[in-house]
Amino acid sequence: MNILLINHYAGSPELGMEFRPYYLAKEWLSQGNTVKIVGATYSHLRKKQPLAGEQNIDGVDYYWIKCNRYKGNGIGRVLSMFIFVFKIFLKYKSLIKAGKPDVVIASSTYPLDNIIARYISKKTGAKYIYEVHDLWPLSPVELGGMSTKHPFVKLMQWAENYAYKHCDAVVSMLPCALEHMMEHGLSKEKFYCVPNGIVKADWDRVEKLPKEHSQLIQTLKKDRFLVGFAGAHGIANSLDAVIDAVSALKDENISLILVGTGQEKDNLILYAREKQISNVFFLPPITKYQIPSLLKEMDVLYIGLQRQSLFRFGISPNKIFDYMMAGKPIVQAIDAGNNIVKDAQCGIYVEPDNSNAIADAILKLKKSNKRLLEEYGNNGHEYVLKHHAYDVLSKQFLDIIKSL
Repeated sequence: MNILLINHYAGSPELGMEFRPYYLAKEWLSQGNTVKIVGATYSHLRKKQPLAGEQNIDGVDYYWIKCNRYKGNGIGRVLSMFIFVFKIFLKYKSLIKAGKPDVVIASSTYPLDNIIARYISKKTGAKYIYEVHDLWPLSPVELGGMSTKHPFVKLMQWAENYAYKHCDAVVSMLPCALEHMMEHGLSKEKFYCVPNGIVKADWDRVEKLPKEHSQLIQTLKKDRFLVGFAGAHGIANSLDAVIDAVSALKDENISLILVGTGQEKDNLILYAREKQISNVFFLPPITKYQIPSLLKEMDVLYIGLQRQSLFRFGISPNKIFDYMMAGKPIVQAIDAGNNIVKDAQCGIYVEPDNSNAIADAILKLKKSNKRLLEEYGNNGHEYVLKHHAYDVLSKQFLDIIKSL
């Protein structure tokens, strides 16, 4: 099968996020298919930007469309969207010169690439799939405060409705989004859910922690119960709640280690310093392949998100799947349409932004017997391998394509 996947922000382990197109493509290639990913030369998610034209990364063929650089979510990013879609119209023949696609997947965060995806599918007789990461324009409206009357929002709404009307299938990462999609024209039988996941091979390539990290952890582990967090330090991650929770447990020999970076990190460090919190520690970010070494040193792992109405459609955070692979109990402070920790029976879930509830959950796990903690860890590990490994997810996606 010949697969053409259009994703403005597509990346790779070398380039940086986002990784899902790369991981799916690698699995599809191993199953005997051909894959081409079309992305832009600039993405705010990447740490390294590619050059325009063709590139092969670890066996995956990419075609990079020359687009402008931008900062933030202003006019520059909007311009990049239009340039990307327009240039694919101009270049689509060269994209398919190696062979007509059997399926075209529109996979950018925004829905405009569905226009060109359907155009190519009509020209080539290919199936056309809309892969939904986030709901647009609902995300800029509910998160960004944009008016539903804004011309950009109206255009995105038209594009979303167009996609639901014309696609052969929707593959959503959001498990609870069907009702919203049906309100905008999707037929129920076209809806499928393929969530995010992990690559098992990444856990075979484990790198040692930097000296700064390993020394602190080994010192604390002598007499401390360690709560760990690895990832972005942003407003959405609600880290002040877990900092307050662990601060209240300072007499229980419990410490929190936060590893990563983000726009809120300096503010959080200042917050802990001003409150004279002595059992919370901040460490620099580490590489993707050092994450397993870090997580396995923790006793409990924390994930939290601010209360957000968009989460009613479900969530699929990569962080929680890494936690589950590490085989550690999880404290989840998230209110969403789905509950991964509950489904996997791999820890305790509490309401978001409730430091008292988070503290109670951490203390409960500390006082639990070792067998229960191991059971939580094993449950999560088994669950993520069964439901969220990319060899499994890629086959699910491929089976959807074949069924159309």
